[in-house]
Amino acid sequence: MPPYLHPDRLLPADPNVRPVARRLYEAVRDLPILSPHGHVDARLLADDAPFGDPASLLVSPDHYVTRLLHAAGVALEELGVGQEPLTEPEARRVWRRLCEHWTVFRGTPVRFWLEAELSEIFGVTGPLTAETADCGYDRIAERLADPAYRPRALFRRFGIEVLATTDDPCDDLAAHRALAEDPAWTARVIPTFRPDRYLEPGPSGWTGLVARLGETAGVDTSGYDGYIRALEERRRYFAAHGATSADHSHADPRTDPLTRSEAARIYRSALAGEATAAEATAFRRHMLLEMARMSCEDGLVMTLHPAVRRDHHTPTLRRFGHDTGHDIPLRAEFTDALRPLLERYGTARGFQLVLFTLDETAFSREIAPLAGFYPSVYAGAPWWFLDAPDAIRRYRRAVTETAGFSRTSGFVDDTRAFCSIPARHDMSRRLDCGFLAELVAEHRLAEDEALEVAVELVTANPRKAFKL
Repeated sequence: MPPYLHPDRLLPADPNVRPVARRLYEAVRDLPILSPHGHVDARLLADDAPFGDPASLLVSPDHYVTRLLHAAGVALEELGVGQEPLTEPEARRVWRRLCEHWTVFRGTPVRFWLEAELSEIFGVTGPLTAETADCGYDRIAERLADPAYRPRALFRRFGIEVLATTDDPCDDLAAHRALAEDPAWTARVIPTFRPDRYLEPGPSGWTGLVARLGETAGVDTSGYDGYIRALEERRRYFAAHGATSADHSHADPRTDPLTRSEAARIYRSALAGEATAAEATAFRRHMLLEMARMSCEDGLVMTLHPAVRRDHHTPTLRRFGHDTGHDIPLRAEFTDALRPLLERYGTARGFQLVLFTLDETAFSREIAPLAGFYPSVYAGAPWWFLDAPDAIRRYRRAVTETAGFSRTSGFVDDTRAFCSIPARHDMSRRLDCGFLAELVAEHRLAEDEALEVAVELVTANPRKAFKL
């Protein structure tokens, strides 16, 4: 039978350009994967336990998959969201729901990833349908029972060299330590410091979080100075365990400063439950500026993933919790928002700031110009709703004219779906090679230059931007 996945998928359709893209892609296709930002749990690799079932691996925990099925009328309960572990009959029903509604993924990157995972990892070829559901489920379940399909074996098969996780500041990083101390483990799995909820007073439970932060750091956080020291201490702990970056995702990227006395006053009010919403927002913006100061001191790269309305549908949040597919992008402004931060630290030696956005208009209007001047700023790759073929192409066109290739971050997969990592990186490599081939065809680059850039986008750029 012919191969299920076309070898030239996503490469330019122009017959004069495609051969160049093919040659570039062949040079980078099998290079190791550097994944500097993602959400795979390090315990998956530390424990190396077999995956449970096809649905729990490929459907239920992946909000890219479940959100569009939900939009098509499939209840999240029917997809096993929030119900793990699933029994075998439950898992089989979840898989059938995916197959019955496979057509809703036509034209989406989710279909590209899933088809690549199913075909290249599990040997499941052909379209998913209600009629083929059980056969496909059985094929994947059979593979998952094989030791060659355990997490560590797949990690090696995927060719991952570095994998960054996303971790709470109070995490003891035991899984990372276990991997680092395991003589049989040679790859790098590094933590990322993610302090968002500790920087935003107001939500219920914040005072408890701050108290836990102090206990973990061994610092009294009853006052603002102790709170700052506790954050600094935990950042140092993460750096000592291999972290190279600190990640931040707030409703906006503003960095307006407060005086120390005003910050301390709001902190006291917040601990007492008396801070207003405006004060809480002002404190969070000030603390983002403080995070930049700390990055200058401890060397952690500062990455911003702003402008998302988390948990847009409150009933779904109450029923299923966070990260279940109902986060929605917001408009973002960077130029004035980041000016206080960049005035202070934009040219500071060793400081690095990677800017991501879900607002495409910001790429050419703000992010590329910032990355094209400040030596500290890198234009982050298309993320989340934008890590899709046409959006990635638009990103390259929007950013390259102003910031070139060297000021971009390299691809980030930003995924919890472990098996989708190679498919996502492969998609990015194909698209970048297609873009470079067009520049060659237009005589804007020589092919040897394009080849050099293609390799650097996969290897040098993420190493430099994330200090890998």
